[in-house]
Amino acid sequence: MVIKVILLVVFFSIMIGIGIYCRRHSTDVNGFVLGGRSVGPWLTAFAYGTSYFSAVIFVGYAGQFGWKFGIAATWAGIGNAILGSLLAWVVLGRRTRIMTQHLDSATMPDFFGKRFGEGSLRIAASVITFIFLIPYTASLYNGLSRIFKMAFNIDYSVCVIVMAILTGIYVIAGGYMATAINDFIQGCVMLVVIVAVIIAVLESKGGFMAAYQGMAMISDPSVNEVPGTFASFFGPDPVSLLGVVILTSLGTWGLPQMVQKFYAIKSEKSISTGTIVSTFFAVIVAGGCYFLGGFGRLFTTGEDVAANGFDSIVPTMLSGLPNILIALVIILVLSASMSTLSSLVLTSSSTLTLDLIKGTFVKDMDEKKQVKTMRALLILFIAISVVLAIIQYKSSVTFIAQLMGVSWGALAGAFLAPFLYGLYWKGTSAAACWVSFIFSSVVMVANIFVRPSFPTLLQSPINCGAFCMIAGLVIVPLVSVFTKKPDRALVNDAFSSYDEKVTVRKSHSLAEDSE
Repeated sequence: MVIKVILLVVFFSIMIGIGIYCRRHSTDVNGFVLGGRSVGPWLTAFAYGTSYFSAVIFVGYAGQFGWKFGIAATWAGIGNAILGSLLAWVVLGRRTRIMTQHLDSATMPDFFGKRFGEGSLRIAASVITFIFLIPYTASLYNGLSRIFKMAFNIDYSVCVIVMAILTGIYVIAGGYMATAINDFIQGCVMLVVIVAVIIAVLESKGGFMAAYQGMAMISDPSVNEVPGTFASFFGPDPVSLLGVVILTSLGTWGLPQMVQKFYAIKSEKSISTGTIVSTFFAVIVAGGCYFLGGFGRLFTTGEDVAANGFDSIVPTMLSGLPNILIALVIILVLSASMSTLSSLVLTSSSTLTLDLIKGTFVKDMDEKKQVKTMRALLILFIAISVVLAIIQYKSSVTFIAQLMGVSWGALAGAFLAPFLYGLYWKGTSAAACWVSFIFSSVVMVANIFVRPSFPTLLQSPINCGAFCMIAGLVIVPLVSVFTKKPDRALVNDAFSSYDEKVTVRKSHSLAEDSE
């Protein structure tokens, strides 16, 4: 217990100290929201990775998908690394950094408004972001409850409130730069601990080969009657596994809190370094989490899962570890939760302030007032997420959890295609953006209330979210062809950011004169 408390005190002290140190970077909007667009590739890569992989991944998804797919759940982590990190950086990184600076855009909704010349698009995107990020934020606390109950037997409400207050302090004080530096430290913790935990858990079952053989002997008639399916290459349900890979990997391309990391990176030259670092981080953290969860059936039974839920699987796997490792796991879960929480609340507050309140409700809003408003909204968003998390935990309300389940699908389905095509294709129309926004939002909300009416394959929020993202990639170009073309001058100005005029000195050549 002493070790656990000391580690927590040191951890929280460092986080708050960095927030106070970074106050000088958060005096204006550009500094508070984007760190002055001067964040290096390592900090940006770790900020991207830690915002990507929260305690929801480590405690929730790893246990749930590991139980359903066995060791094949590792494909979700590999997909996160290749599709969600590597290709996201390659396809979006450079163009996002260049065009958003040219348009003087600080948020994704603001990008839509300026790129397509419609302020209403900016307002709609900010409303969608606000609605679907709040329940996602509330869900981040869920992973803490199981781990802290196992380690401290502390009431869940206390854990949630303490984490929220401490996260709020360093984000409000230091803005984006504080979150980036803290994300780097938290990311280093995540890398070390996940490797140590995997080794320790597998050793408790006699090592990797013994654990693998144990998984090969497990069968579950309710899933698949074929013996050894949970140790097979693609698991018992490859189609559903593919849906998980698409939602959790391709989804990052359209999430405002993820894409905004590219806005803040120091220069386009830093993209290549950030790409490598981010991919490596995803391979270790995401691949490690899902790989670990794949052995969950060795540690618990179907009856226990039915009684306690999928979130109980990973804590059960960790309960037999040495105290020092459990202490490190606590730091791991806190790091994963706080890094994602800080990113989400900063995105929510900046979007609501810059894209909805400013210019719409408050016409004259100077820099200082904008920063003050964002700090006030940070407190409000954190408070709302705490209240929702506690309500969900202490009552039978399941609506919040359901809404969180569709958050990724709604946000990524609405924004992915318009943002991607907006960066690459001059023919993308504002009408196509509207159709994408409305289609994904309506479909994912309907998935909550009338789920039984959906086709069997799409009743799962995961598969439904993946469907919305892929559908958007078809809808946007199709609608753009048949709707009003964007203003040519506006589009040419936006794409001119990719063309830089360079003056080259040429040496005089006598040989050319003689010809």
